Amino acid sequence: MRKFNPNKNIIILLIVVIIVVATVSITAANRAKDSGTNFVQSAINDTVSAVDKVITAPGRWLTGGVQSVSNLVNTYQENEQLKNEVDQYDEVKQQTKNQAQEIEHLKAELELNQTLTSYQKVTANVITRSPDTWQDMLIVDKGSSDGVEGNMAVMSQKGLIGRVMEVNAHSSKIQLLTSDNKNSNHFPVKISSNKGNSFGVLNNYNVKEQQLIASEITGDQDIKEGDVVQTSGLGGNSPADLPIGTVVKVKPDSYGLNREVYIKPYAQMYDISVVTIVQRMAGATE
Repeated sequence: MRKFNPNKNIIILLIVVIIVVATVSITAANRAKDSGTNFVQSAINDTVSAVDKVITAPGRWLTGGVQSVSNLVNTYQENEQLKNEVDQYDEVKQQTKNQAQEIEHLKAELELNQTLTSYQKVTANVITRSPDTWQDMLIVDKGSSDGVEGNMAVMSQKGLIGRVMEVNAHSSKIQLLTSDNKNSNHFPVKISSNKGNSFGVLNNYNVKEQQLIASEITGDQDIKEGDVVQTSGLGGNSPADLPIGTVVKVKPDSYGLNREVYIKPYAQMYDISVVTIVQRMAGATE
């Protein structure tokens, strides 16, 4: 049996280390002289590159997917925010439009009040107008505690719209001129023409043409388009000279015995938010 010689093995290991170091040194020197890569090195580099791509590909895909999902979530949130802003803009736009209309109504009512300086009057807001009775009546927020009484004339914008038919302490019901209620008290009217005044009774409304109709016309004065129609004050239920509208046309009634006068009202009958109730002539006593 041969004896183990440790000195010999150490010598062999040293020789191997020297050979490896020499090989590495020669290889490094050759690479310094020549920038090219030999076949072995090229193969090793390609193998390492391929392995790196395979290993890192799932990581890159996962990172890209997470980024895409994040971008999608951000886009959705931005779209929701923009939709909310658009909805808010539409709401503000409608509010602005409503406020502009209200301002126009108040301006018209102010102008009307300035023309009624010889009357005692009270301004009221419309608080109820049912779709079922839109053409017949509305309710305002002033009543007997404000001096409102039954049969008082009611105006809006630039002309007459009806009369008070029912009074409570803090509200009143207004019968409109557009109502087809034949039992309501109708307004005596005066039609002013170049040759004098004619008188009649306001007692009907043409829904299709949106025109008031006066009948029972007295006198034989020639009534023409554009003649002014006002309250006459006859009968004592309403003051005289309240503006109603202008004549559109005149034609015989259904019996051919009298004339019917079609009147375009000064007031816009379907969009009423503020009214003026004419109580009495200024200075008049109860």
